[in-house]
Amino acid sequence: MDIYQHFRQDEHPFIDQVLSWIDNVEKTYQMKITDFLDPREQQIVDMLTGTSLEELKVFKHGGSKNAERKRVIIAPFYEQVSEDDFQLALLQGSYHAKFISLSHRDVMGAFLSQGIKRGKLGDILVEDGLIQIIMASEIAPYVLTNLTSIKQARIKLEEQQLSSVVEKETTWVESNYIVSSMRLDTVVKAIYRLSRKDAGELIKKGLVKVNYKVADNRKLILDEGDMLSLRGKGRSKIIQINARTKKDNLSITAGLLK
Repeated sequence: MDIYQHFRQDEHPFIDQVLSWIDNVEKTYQMKITDFLDPREQQIVDMLTGTSLEELKVFKHGGSKNAERKRVIIAPFYEQVSEDDFQLALLQGSYHAKFISLSHRDVMGAFLSQGIKRGKLGDILVEDGLIQIIMASEIAPYVLTNLTSIKQARIKLEEQQLSSVVEKETTWVESNYIVSSMRLDTVVKAIYRLSRKDAGELIKKGLVKVNYKVADNRKLILDEGDMLSLRGKGRSKIIQINARTKKDNLSITAGLLK
């Protein structure tokens, strides 16, 4: 059976990478620790290691209970894995929220401008003058030395214990929608209450992501479990595709992140 048929074309390179990780662990009996993976990538790792569950174990940790981005360890079944094995660091800083406004995008941009790869960064919190960033511990000394400002704000970052991370609860508000198909533009139109034309334009401009990657093909067919985001309008996810209506439309259940 062709394993690739269960995944979208743009996911094939990551599948190849995961399969090589699995093969290497099975051959060398050495654990593999990944960079930070988004939830879809974590799901793919789970799916691909599913056939080797008697020989391999998968462990995940992102530094907090509700972490979205996590490092993954693929290890032989007998391997003991501890929190230290994930090599995580928490850096924290503050800024004067009364005088300057910082966003998640500002903080992310500051890191990327330092030449730091996205995969080395976990979740980022920017709220009420507080910044917290979970990252791979190997880059923490470089960040502490070189990242001294974000936007117009001077920042002094300090390393903290992971237990100091601010936990953010996520709440999904579920609703049912009627759509003519599972095309991206049709679903975006319904969930975000837009016109079909506006939905198409936003997709064309690269403002819509599917499973954390920009999706500029409005004809892309969505499936259960897909995560969506529209810049400025928040995130949503396809929870369930229900039965067809009498008019041959589809009833779907989707959640909006509040």
